[in-house]
Amino acid sequence: MSLKKYESKRDFNKTKEPKSGTSKDSEKLIFVIQKHAASHLHYDFRLEMEGVLKSWAVPKGPSTDPKIKRLAMMVEDHPYDYREFEGSIPKGEYGGGTVIVWDEGTYETIEPIKGKKAQQKYLLEELNKGSVKIKLHGQKLQGEYALVKTHGMGKNGWLLIKHKDDFASIKDITKLDKSVRSGKTIAEMEKIADAVWQDGMEETVATKKSSSKNKKEVVAPKLKSPITKVDVDSLLKQASKSSIPKSIKPMLATLVDEPFDDENWQYEVKWDGYRAMAFVNKGEVELNSRNNKSFNEKFYPIYELLQSCKINAVLDGEILVLNDKGISNFGALQNWRSEADGELIFYVFDLLWYDGKNLMDLPLYQRQAILKEILPVDDDRIRMSKVFNTSGIDFFDAASRMGLEGIMAKKTDSLYHPDKRSKEWLKIKVHKRQEVVIAGFTKNEATAKQFSSLLLGVYEKGRLQYVGKVGTGFSEKVQKEMMDLFKPLIVAETPFDSLPDVNKPSRFRPKPPNAKATWLKPKLVCEVAFTEITDDGVFRHPSFQGMREDKNAKNVVREVELPIESVKENEGKVEKHAEAIKPPKKKEPKTLLNPKDETQIRKINGRELKFTNLSKVYWPENKVTKRDMFNYYHQVADYILPYLKDRPQSLNRFPSGINGKSFYQKDIKGKAPDWVKRFAYQTGDGEAKEYAVGDDEATLLWIASLGCIEINPWFSRVQSPDNPDYCVIDLDPDKQTFDQVIEAALAVKKVLDAIDVPSFPKTSGSTGIHIYIPLGAKYTYDQSQMFAKIIVTLVQKQIPEFTSLERMIANRKGKMYLDFMQNRPGATIAGPYSLRPKVGATVSMPLNWDEVKPGLKMQDFNIFNAISRLKEKGDLFKGVLGKGIDLKKAIEKAKSIFG
Repeated sequence: MSLKKYESKRDFNKTKEPKSGTSKDSEKLIFVIQKHAASHLHYDFRLEMEGVLKSWAVPKGPSTDPKIKRLAMMVEDHPYDYREFEGSIPKGEYGGGTVIVWDEGTYETIEPIKGKKAQQKYLLEELNKGSVKIKLHGQKLQGEYALVKTHGMGKNGWLLIKHKDDFASIKDITKLDKSVRSGKTIAEMEKIADAVWQDGMEETVATKKSSSKNKKEVVAPKLKSPITKVDVDSLLKQASKSSIPKSIKPMLATLVDEPFDDENWQYEVKWDGYRAMAFVNKGEVELNSRNNKSFNEKFYPIYELLQSCKINAVLDGEILVLNDKGISNFGALQNWRSEADGELIFYVFDLLWYDGKNLMDLPLYQRQAILKEILPVDDDRIRMSKVFNTSGIDFFDAASRMGLEGIMAKKTDSLYHPDKRSKEWLKIKVHKRQEVVIAGFTKNEATAKQFSSLLLGVYEKGRLQYVGKVGTGFSEKVQKEMMDLFKPLIVAETPFDSLPDVNKPSRFRPKPPNAKATWLKPKLVCEVAFTEITDDGVFRHPSFQGMREDKNAKNVVREVELPIESVKENEGKVEKHAEAIKPPKKKEPKTLLNPKDETQIRKINGRELKFTNLSKVYWPENKVTKRDMFNYYHQVADYILPYLKDRPQSLNRFPSGINGKSFYQKDIKGKAPDWVKRFAYQTGDGEAKEYAVGDDEATLLWIASLGCIEINPWFSRVQSPDNPDYCVIDLDPDKQTFDQVIEAALAVKKVLDAIDVPSFPKTSGSTGIHIYIPLGAKYTYDQSQMFAKIIVTLVQKQIPEFTSLERMIANRKGKMYLDFMQNRPGATIAGPYSLRPKVGATVSMPLNWDEVKPGLKMQDFNIFNAISRLKEKGDLFKGVLGKGIDLKKAIEKAKSIFG
């Protein structure tokens, strides 16, 4: 395998990392895990394959707990001799920091494959498929592990997962922090005088005692390329000591009329979001707006993500929602209530304080160089805003073509001045936009809308001046929400300063329209787009863009574009611009409801649903709420809906949670929204009734809103109600252990395998196992039940000591019921991926047959881990809805084999 990528990243005149090496062991494969204190502490997991070490960076280190899945980012292949490397990589070089061999040993495939070459061939095939299963024989790690490709973390994202075996443990294995070679910790290794390469010459330097004389002076970069590697310690020595600030109002930019080229300036995207200051210190986080209002609850995913960051820093950036092209969508951000409304991204562009040092007096290029080294990279929701040392004119043209709001131009050596509008930071907008104060609204007599237009103003010398009205850009929902904000602010008198100023041109004192208006206290701020400003200072063709909760009305002044010549001089062009934006990853379903509001309204499949009493606890023993249930069904919708669509539903309602009274409801006639699909039926008395029919996510969530913790669909669809899509064998234990249920399930599989009938197991989520057999709606319920009876009769003969076919409980004498009677019209059991009203908030989870073995527990699959399992394994049950078996051939084969 090639080591070109490995070699291209290293200067071997400066680092003593090995270049090559070959294995002399013809029988065993080796693995090594190196603990690496670089810009971020991580563990490098390496597996020998084809003469090199396939490598993954594991930020949090390996785990011995099967429930914990560790992110593992695949990196370049390393040479075989790297397995022994311990010591220092010089700072400023790729991976600069200290390395120890945390664990090492041999490994093999879990599949019994003889010979090293054959194992490697198999492993490479598995690697290409994205699932590598191995058994480790290390000094710290033992037993089975899996490396599984995950599509949610980019092309190099994998998960390192411990299998359930005798070596599984909930203990934190990373607390064993010494090298298995030298016996030293990272800290002890750092103290050792080591050979460090500087300028192609070897010098003995103690890391802790290294003098600034031995380090290269950090100078301003050549501005045709941004800083890529820096000596963070050297830069920090130039900063003054300081405790973390309690609050900082951000530095602001000056609006100018056109882009420019200048090699002393750098360029960034002007993001269309909310400016945010993050104060992160010893796990404590404050996420504030530009006016020091807390964003902790409003943008809780970013707040929670920052809590997990192991840095002490003050970050300046922008919170936004990206569309599928990587363009920020302010409207989506303004209406953001939960992760179902879009993925929040925190673009960080400045670092103001770090680890006890005030960085605001360092030049911008040094602040950003440190930021690049220390910013956590484990989660794509926190990103460093890309810096471009390029042609500002070309970059602006590209921004315009891509649909960006504009660009930022920043003096490369600019210092940070809090709460000041600086001419060393400039903003150039592609489209004209302005924040304005809402001072009132009008309503036409004939309109059914909440209001017809907003009356807008800006402050000039402390006095509110009228700048026009806006009547477009509002949805009905937005108008309702705005009216709720307006009502407590209504006043009798206009807040505008409407007296003309004879000493100034008339455009500075336009008056509001004569139409009857409802006036408001000037507290609310919104943003409008417009084509131009008239001679009277009024916005022409304005359109509403959204409310600005992050802006203080008193600070809203008219933005006047300054001629660029009045701000700076052009001094020539630099390089061509680079790629500007990063599109978001493919969106995974996220939480539907936010963790705060008790009542929330969401539009699902075009249907408006109201969710209430969201903090009501449904599973008291597990502290799982009604909100958690809705969020689960939203996330699992894509997986569960194929098993609900077009199927009548039996509604098992638990309005007070699993410990309260419950009841079944089949008839929804006159009790459901008009858009819920129905299936008509008649009772024995001839009374007309209606089942709810599964259709889409809105229907699923409406059913859940009735308190239906579990989802119970028919085996057949409304298109063929008398023909089930599958046959079900329900293993219903009494006094048996779950291992005995597993034994019975494997006995069922043995019979079905013998007659070449495919089968699909799932946990019931309660005490048993359900085994599904695809029929393809080709047979009647009677035929399905007959076939199920044949199978369970054969199984019962194999394990008669603890199983029974008796339907009456008293006649079973405590034995496990092999239930074939579920296969009848109108019968239901909890569907795949359904929650169950049981302690543990368990899920009826589809399984691979190789998972059905002693030691499996019902509690292994629950509301807390089901979604991560589905992302890893996908839908294991889809074969149930396949072509279906040939029932006649299956029965004939059963007779020929079993008599």
